[in-house]
Order: sequence, then structure tokens, then C-alpha cells
Amino acid sequence: MDQVRKKLKADYAHRKRITGRGVTVAVMDTGIAVHPDFDNRILKFTDFTQGRTRIYDDNGHGTHVAGIIAGSGKMSRGIYMGMAPESNLFVIKVLDRKGNGNTYQVLKAIDHVIENKEKYNIRILNISVGMLPTADEEEKKNLMQAVERAWKSGIVVVAAAGNNGPMKNSVTIPGQCRSIITVGSIDDYMGQKKGLKKGYSGRGPTECCVVKPEILAPGTSVKSCSLRGNAYEIKSGTSMSAPVISGALALLLQKYPAMTPAEVKLRLYERAVKLEEAGGRNYWGVVYLNRLL
Repeated sequence: MDQVRKKLKADYAHRKRITGRGVTVAVMDTGIAVHPDFDNRILKFTDFTQGRTRIYDDNGHGTHVAGIIAGSGKMSRGIYMGMAPESNLFVIKVLDRKGNGNTYQVLKAIDHVIENKEKYNIRILNISVGMLPTADEEEKKNLMQAVERAWKSGIVVVAAAGNNGPMKNSVTIPGQCRSIITVGSIDDYMGQKKGLKKGYSGRGPTECCVVKPEILAPGTSVKSCSLRGNAYEIKSGTSMSAPVISGALALLLQKYPAMTPAEVKLRLYERAVKLEEAGGRNYWGVVYLNRLL
């Protein structure tokens, strides 16, 4: 995370005391482990897989994602600090220890986020999970409608583009949703070193000819919180890229709390910068915090 923050100039925001304070990010994933880097900022944990009330993560994916967004870096003396180290977390476990889940639980989880939006000041929903291409068409439609509903309720929805690239039209659902912000990996050309194929990041356009993903962010070899006590671990994929942007937007919404999801997306469009490292991909750009803020 030290390299991610440097690349995107997140320290510019932190020096100005823009740290995500007061902004809550909902994380829909495999849960979250008790880790010193989260302090007391996990406002609520809901388990849609087994109905447990105690905070846990039996996979590690959700903890890693949450650390990218909101880790304080306490156990690493700030080295592996997240993008918005004082933001709050609203955690929903929808995936089991193998990373599997079902659409019914995910739909219930999205409704749960919408219902609690005002109480917990949930401004962002991070979805670092996606449907398999073989999923039922009705399930795909229902999930797309659910994230659209969250967006219209005033929540900025950020979804991963998936790791099915580099072929065209390989963005997973719900990342294909026209309204929401979909994030791909800028450094996926290094994927083969980490067990992913070169160019793994999902690419558009979608079937509706919409540019997807709109934004690219680092996603390969990102070191963030581990479910093992006070440790850190490295993971790769667009699942890591999406929370980088969710964290960046928590900073934006701390500075401009009145922004609507549409205004946030327009801001991204206006301030994004294209990089040669992304090759000829059709996307808006990469976000630097000094430009975004």
C-alpha cells in the first residue's frame, strides 16, 4: 500500500488532514478480521452466510479489501496504511470461506446497506466480487437492478471489473452496470508473476457499448491487512483495484460531503489522467488525489 499511496499521491490528502473521517464505506465481501489497523471503526458487521454476530473472516479477501480502504497502518508504522485511514466500515459478509456466495444473499445485503445508509452515513459501497459468466440471466438482471437501486439511493457504488481479461466484453457483473463506477487494474501486465494471466483485468465495452472500466488503479501485488492477527499479506486482482478507488472517494466525500454519486462520477471523468502503461485500452484514466481533490 505504500507504493499505491505514493503512485496516486494519497499522501497529499493526508497531509491536509483529509483522511476519510466521518465517511462510511460498506464492504460486501468475505467478512473482516479483528485487526489493530481497523481500531474501533467497524461500525457494524452482518453475516448473510451463517448468521454469526461476531466479527470474522474465514477467507481473508474481505479483510485485505477493507485494509486497502481504511487500514490505519498502525501495525506497520504507517507503511501499509489504506487510502482513507480514518474512514468507517460497514461490513457485510456474503461470501463463504471458499469465496462462494449466492445471489439471494447478495441482494439482501445490498438492501441492508440501503436501509442503513442514513444511520451510518454510508456514502460508498465497495463490491470486489463478481458473477461468473455462466450465471443465470435472471440473477444477473436482479443484481444489476440492485446496484442501480443503491446508486439511486445516494450511495456511490464501486465495483471490480473482474479478472477475465484481456478479451473484450470481459467485465463481470455487476461491473457492467451503466451507472456505477467500475475499476480495472492498471498493472495487470504483471499478473503472470502472481498466478493471474497477463492482462487479467476485465475489459469493455459492455454489450450496451459503454466504456468499462472507467477508472484504472494499481491491483497487482498489493500488501494490506491479513486475517492473521496483526499481519499483512499480498494479493492481486481487480478486487484490490476497486477499494483503492473506494478509499480515494472517501477522501473526496470528506472534503465535499454534499456531492451526489453522479457528481462524484463526473469529477472522476474530469480529473482522470490516461497513462501509456495502460496501452490502447479504452478507459477514462487514473486518479491522482491532488487533481481529484
